[in-house]
Amino acid sequence: MMEKLYTAEVTATGGRDGHIKSADGILDFDLRRPKELGGQGGATNPEELFAAAWGPCYLGALGSIAEREGVDVSEANVKVLVSFNKDGNAFALSADLDVHIPGISHEEAQLLAEKAHKTCPYSKATRGNIEVRVTAV
Repeated sequence: MMEKLYTAEVTATGGRDGHIKSADGILDFDLRRPKELGGQGGATNPEELFAAAWGPCYLGALGSIAEREGVDVSEANVKVLVSFNKDGNAFALSADLDVHIPGISHEEAQLLAEKAHKTCPYSKATRGNIEVRVTAV
């Protein structure tokens, strides 16, 4: 059985043109559908928030793996692109993780990037559910 270490609590109202607020009040802002999806834009949206959450989690996994392998990833970054797609009569997410790890070969960076994708909790949550591409850049 899993041991809960932390639980985030966020209340959403109004859907994609709504508002979110965390229990601690740190997150407290409006959401707007992007113009590309017929909205007015001008505020964040669920896809941006998902990408914003996935990136730091992924870098944490990358850091753990790199530390075990003796590789310095302190200057690494990941650009997370979360796309909202039409899939027949339904909608589906897809994601691209572009991982930049300076100071090592492209091949070594790709291997580390894939290992981190195997252990990151957000990557695990999406595995088999959405199309995800992880690329060392």
